Amino acid sequence: MKKKYEKPVITKIETGFMNKFGSSPYYARKIRKDIDGITIDELVNKYGSPLFVISERKLRENYRKMYNAFASRYPNVQFGWSYKTNYLQAVCAILHQEGAIAEVVSAFEYEKARKLGIEGKDIIFNGPHKPIEILEIAAKEGAMINIDHFDEILDLEKVADKLGKQIKVAIRLNMDTGIHPQWSRFGFNLETGQAMDAVKRIAAGGKLILNGLHCHIGTFIIEPEAYAKEVEKMVKFAYEIENNFGFKIEYLDIGGGFPSKNRLKGTYLSPDVLIPSIDEYAEKITEALYSNLRPGDFPKLFIESGRAIIDEAEYLITTIFASKRLPDGRKAYIADAGVNLLFTAFWYKFNIEIDREVYGANEPSVIYGPLCMNIDVIEEGTSLPPLERGTRLIFSPVGAYNNTQWMQFIEYRPNIVMIMEDGTVEVVREKEDLTDIENRERLPEKLKIK
Repeated sequence: MKKKYEKPVITKIETGFMNKFGSSPYYARKIRKDIDGITIDELVNKYGSPLFVISERKLRENYRKMYNAFASRYPNVQFGWSYKTNYLQAVCAILHQEGAIAEVVSAFEYEKARKLGIEGKDIIFNGPHKPIEILEIAAKEGAMINIDHFDEILDLEKVADKLGKQIKVAIRLNMDTGIHPQWSRFGFNLETGQAMDAVKRIAAGGKLILNGLHCHIGTFIIEPEAYAKEVEKMVKFAYEIENNFGFKIEYLDIGGGFPSKNRLKGTYLSPDVLIPSIDEYAEKITEALYSNLRPGDFPKLFIESGRAIIDEAEYLITTIFASKRLPDGRKAYIADAGVNLLFTAFWYKFNIEIDREVYGANEPSVIYGPLCMNIDVIEEGTSLPPLERGTRLIFSPVGAYNNTQWMQFIEYRPNIVMIMEDGTVEVVREKEDLTDIENRERLPEKLKIK
């Protein structure tokens, strides 16, 4: 059979130096033929491509490692699983089995947690938008409500009047911990006195009981010292509240934001070098607690774990559908998964593995998704060997935010499977078909084609 002709391209190669892709052009791409002992071929042949694959073993290991890092250093720790990070029922159920309670940021997520069997008292309720109807349910069920703004204080006072009882609440804080840009959207600012004004307002109303403080300083925080500053300021503010208003602060919720081993775009160091270990975070946080708490005082420490637990427990298998040469000489590949499934591709350079041996020199390459839109790029620049149609790429880590921020756009969303600890494979979310898309639509009679 006559081979297809392709115009030759001359690419300058600088061996021995770091390049924009963070590696040598001769770097051999890592091969992955299985996930937890189940071959890539078997997974794709049975469940299709693209395909999300979650490892139950890795998920449980990640949780236990992170929990033990804190629980071995502080006697009163409780993890709250961050539903917005990945609210698949199977993922949430595993983490609840491991001992995490639920941390939710909307009525939708609150309802998901309750449907899974989580009691109201085991739900941390954050978020800037809590309609009064869900606040009433949460207050009645004893959820830990973290107030985001002054209007929410008013709403909760109305709920307290309706229920005929005082409601225990916490307030969300934002503060300067040295992280830039500073996350100032959520809660009440500490440095300007806004947080103290919120405490005064709660005390003056007499309908709410302040028993906790919450703060979330950001996401993918790679500086453990920032958490130490957060804890120091929260403890000092807690004692100021207790001394001046008589409220007993029973818990400190330091939020989440711990990074995974993913790689932020624009960074040259590998995650193994750049990302501190979870023990480093735990050490800084607990040191700050012991340095600022009064002797014998051990308020409950809540940690809203998310990305650091789920991200590395999930993979996306995608298949090369076509290839072409771009005008600038780069090789371009079209895969069957795009930004509709990998929304976080806008911020991260994923680890990419190939399912087979591929021979030939690496060259600068772009990986596009299947969408008919120019921004559908899941890898804007990497060195790849020549890939044939049908080659499968395995992207990781992809467990955080992709299954909650993905969108039904142009393509159906695929199967998600979980490889269980015993080696079996379970579908935890079925692939979509047209009925899923049109189920809520209503076509007026006059518009029907006769």
